[in-house]
Amino acid sequence: MPSPDKRFRAPNGQHAASPRDTFITVYGRKPVLEALIDPALSIDKVIVAEHARGDTMQEILDAAARRRVPVQRASAHRVKVLAGNGRHDQGILADVVAPRMRPLDRALQTLRSPAAVLVLDAITNPANVGMILRTATAAGIDGVVLPRRGVPAIDPLVIKASAGVAFHAPVLRSATAEQACATLRAAGFGVLGLAGSAPGAESLFGEPPPAQVAYVLGNETTGISPAVAAQLTGWVAIPMAGNVESLNVASAAAVVCFEWARRRQIPK
Repeated sequence: MPSPDKRFRAPNGQHAASPRDTFITVYGRKPVLEALIDPALSIDKVIVAEHARGDTMQEILDAAARRRVPVQRASAHRVKVLAGNGRHDQGILADVVAPRMRPLDRALQTLRSPAAVLVLDAITNPANVGMILRTATAAGIDGVVLPRRGVPAIDPLVIKASAGVAFHAPVLRSATAEQACATLRAAGFGVLGLAGSAPGAESLFGEPPPAQVAYVLGNETTGISPAVAAQLTGWVAIPMAGNVESLNVASAAAVVCFEWARRRQIPK
């Protein structure tokens, strides 16, 4: 096994971090107010549509003033664009600091062996994304790659499903799942696709995984996409009884995460 002091290096050519790799944008009056009154959360700024009014809006402005959170005014159109949701922003959003969110290539500069990450490939249900973030954080997984394309943004639905854990989850950002898998392979990770059934798939409970491993979870209906499958170094499957073909992706993620946690605790 590599020395614990070994640091993983990502290949060149990665994009610089963007604000979306630092903040979780919360929109809607009730979610923004809840974020402002939660002392565990750090709010970078609040952006309010120019003509937004009402009692709840005043509560938000008062809460922001108490916490000395900057409030910016913008056009209603600009708020909708920044929120990424034209129907439910209600004229307001807040950027919440996500202390463990960072670009994948930056994370690979500091991760030490053993390490495990999840890569989400076109998982489209916000509830599944939120539950996976909660489970991975609870199990001590080192990161969950949420690609900027193909996976829902961390929005109020994801946050609710994670029971608020999404704000503190080890979220890693990459342009696509395919790029993430290529980056992880180049950094020395074994990249294993989780399959309900695949020829040659190893049992998740069989031989120990690589000391640096990425588990790829595919779309709820179609599984892992061909472009991502081409980047895999192997397949693993959860043994099933009772003629059950597969688990919900969030349930499968829970099995993977806690099996890794169990193995990590076993003395070498």
